Order: sequence, then C-alpha cells, then structure tokens
Amino acid sequence: MGKPFYYGGQAVLEGVMMRGRRNIAIAVRRPNGEVATFIQPLGALSTGRLREIPAVRGLLVLGETLYLGTRALLYSANVALEEEEKAPSSALIWVMLTISILFAVGVFFLGPTLLMRWLDPYLDSSLLSNLVEGLIRIGLFVAYVGAIGLAPDIRRVFAYHGAEHKAVNAYEAGSPMEVAEVRKYSTAHARCGTGFLLVVLVLAIIIFAFLGTPPMWLRLLSRLALLPVIAGLGYELIRLGARYGGNKVVRAILAPSLVLQALTTREPDDSQLEIAISALRRVIDADAPLAEAGESPAAAAG
Repeated sequence: MGKPFYYGGQAVLEGVMMRGRRNIAIAVRRPNGEVATFIQPLGALSTGRLREIPAVRGLLVLGETLYLGTRALLYSANVALEEEEKAPSSALIWVMLTISILFAVGVFFLGPTLLMRWLDPYLDSSLLSNLVEGLIRIGLFVAYVGAIGLAPDIRRVFAYHGAEHKAVNAYEAGSPMEVAEVRKYSTAHARCGTGFLLVVLVLAIIIFAFLGTPPMWLRLLSRLALLPVIAGLGYELIRLGARYGGNKVVRAILAPSLVLQALTTREPDDSQLEIAISALRRVIDADAPLAEAGESPAAAAG
C-alpha cells in the first residue's frame, strides 16, 4: 500500500480545479450550461522526491498551487467568455503570478512593517510592536477577503469554493459522488488555503517576535527572508492538523481557520456541486492506473 494522497482543489470562474497524484482536472460551466473539462499531467517537480522533504515540500506545494491556480483561472475565463478553450501560455501565467505575489507581499507583509515606523514611538516594547504589526497584518487580510466577497462574481467563486470542499469532504468520508450525498457535507475543510494563510500570519507574529525591533531596513529584509521559512512551517502544521483532525486539541487549534473559511465559501447550488464532482471524478479516474499498479491514489484525511 502506497502513502496516502490527499485530493484538493481550487475554485475558479464558474468552475473547479482538482489536483490528483499525477494530473489536474478543471471543470467549468459554459454560458450555454454545458460543462467544459480540461485534464493535464503534472510536471516532474510536482511528483518528485523533493515533495517528501518536510518544510521544502511546503514551498513546492505553495508555488505549484499558485501556478496551477493561475492557469486554471485563465482557462476558466476563456470558457466563461466563450473564447478558445485552451491552456494559457506560460508567459502570461508568470506575468499574472508575479503581479499577484508582489501585491500580496507588499500589502500584507511589508505594508504593516512600514506602518510601524509611525506606531513604534507609542509602543513601549519590541514584543508589543511585533504583536501590533501582526494584528494589523491579519486585520488587513480579513478586511480584504471580506471586501472582495461583496462582489457578485466573487460570491459565485466562493460558492464553487464551498462546492469543492463539500466534494472532497464527501470523498474522504467514503460517500457516493452524487449531488444529494455531497450536499450533506461542510463547506469547511482543514486543508483549505484560507486556513493556511491564517496559520502563516499567526506564525509570522511568533517568529518575528524573536527578532525584536531592528532598524527598518533590516526589519523589512527579515520579513522577506523568513517568509519562505514561515510558509514551509505553515504547510507542515496544516498537514499535521488534517492528519490528526479527530483530536480535540487539534480541532481547537484549527477552529479559527475553519471559522475564517466562512468568508471565502458559500453554500453552492446543485449545478455548482455537479461541477466540483465532475472535476474530482475526472482526476480520480486519471489516477486509476496508479491504484492498479499498487499505489494508493487517495485516502481520507485524518
């Protein structure tokens, strides 16, 4: 029996992307109601031995998630606009990805640090300074997610996010991949990217607290240098949380991230559940040869 594999995905425009052991599958609802599907094998970096190394695998997963998510989003936009249904170019993906990363790092990491230049004179300790900086960072993130959730199109994406979680929860519980059965499950999931981001922000408060309040240039540099480390540790914590989700202490620790997911998920309708189920089925079918070869293509979280 091979090591367990945890399926996961991402909501896109009028659709859902699911990642399997060796492939990704995207299912998107066309304007005429039909379903467009796209399946593609993953590259060697997504399936190699580096993904077995703790901390390192977290960075690989994060990079892969950003890249695949951007590609899936662009593909779904083509389908939604009834344009040519093809995978977007790597150049376009990297341009959008670079812009997104610069925005996120600038606003949510460097922005709060720069703000402390004006707040530090009113704070009497480095510990309090780092705590305030971290709380500002979390506040900005929550406010941003809440604000974009007011847009009707984003609310639909959040509903597909809920459908993706329901489908994975149902599959991991061994339930049939049918709309009536999948609907019974929660829109929250321990391995959600929203929860991961919250873990990263909280870890940042703890780790940065040990650095004190050095000169601003060094403070900014430390945020950039330690961000990959914090992301890697955050992934390991989320992984452990999913594996031991039945433990009461673990559930209590994960509770804030599950609550935060209420901002990025909505209850999906039947058509949205159908899309999530379709994407998950396609990627499971693609993994079928692995099961026949003796590998374990999937297992329940826990």
